[in-house]
Amino acid sequence: MTEKEHLLLKPARPVGIVGYGAYVPRYRLPATEINRVWKGGVGGTPIKEKSVPGLDEDVATMSIEAARNALARAGIHAHQLRAVWVGSESHPYAVKPTSTIVAEAIGAVPHIQAGDWEFACKAGTEAMVAAMGMVGSEMADYALAIGMDTAQGKPGDALEYTAAAGGAAYIIGPAKDSLAVIEASYSYVTDTPDFWRRAYQKYPEHGSRFTGEPAYFEHVGNSARTLMEATNTTAADYQYAIFHQPNAKFPTRVAKMLGFTPEQYEPGLLSPMIGNTYSGAAIIGLTATLDIAKPGDRILMASFGSGAGSDAMAITVTEKLLERRDKAPKTQDYIARRKEIDYATYARMRGKITMK
Repeated sequence: MTEKEHLLLKPARPVGIVGYGAYVPRYRLPATEINRVWKGGVGGTPIKEKSVPGLDEDVATMSIEAARNALARAGIHAHQLRAVWVGSESHPYAVKPTSTIVAEAIGAVPHIQAGDWEFACKAGTEAMVAAMGMVGSEMADYALAIGMDTAQGKPGDALEYTAAAGGAAYIIGPAKDSLAVIEASYSYVTDTPDFWRRAYQKYPEHGSRFTGEPAYFEHVGNSARTLMEATNTTAADYQYAIFHQPNAKFPTRVAKMLGFTPEQYEPGLLSPMIGNTYSGAAIIGLTATLDIAKPGDRILMASFGSGAGSDAMAITVTEKLLERRDKAPKTQDYIARRKEIDYATYARMRGKITMK
């Protein structure tokens, strides 16, 4: 037993990912278009483009699409689920759960536990850890955890370049049925107010550079490092590494700090193409990685949520992944089906023009 092994979150019954699915809207706003409007085309941009939800899309509709993909890969009926949990910071209702809408749409009601989760950008992994506990305690055989956002960004703010839409869904079940076994998880949390939005406030505020050093790098670095120390592993023991991606620079920097190479972290680095999907940012990177991983591959994933915290997971791919991953669209399929829009269309679609 290592010195830090007691810090790990390990269920009594081994669990894993039985099914997974991603969803990304087709609309794309180039970062150069935001730069043109607000900076006259001067200076660089943090990403290439970002995904934008259509007029008829929100966290509920996108979660339903991702959940259906996860069910297709799991090969189970929605009635076998005992929980549907949706993590987001942009739920469509202030008072009315997103989870009940999703549960109804996929056919999981009425014998289901449902709830919405919030922890800024790590609401998705937060729901996954809870699902691990529910399945691991044998209260349920299958639980659905989703991280999805139609993230907000104040017009002209630096955040507007990366605030995007999309996410992923995971069905957690017994390890024997899993496409990938979750060996252990570890969470690192402090009260670090780097990003917030008060009630009735339309757009979130952020602490600029404060969001990096005391927030992102402190929490992601410590969660991943402690997980590796507790499991007696190093970066060399993993074929892939996925970190929360608010932009391309942060996950690249933390990966290098922890000893990972571009070959390990680039397959799951999607932010340059779709932006920051917030609650789905780390877990959609995991879907893209599972789309190409081989049996026996080990994956380290570390999310980040402002406020602040990080959930790290050690995952091992099984033979069952090869049998079932083609049962639903791959993440790169969603990224490839893009339709470019201009800033005016984006402003209309996101309700940024107030008419009264």
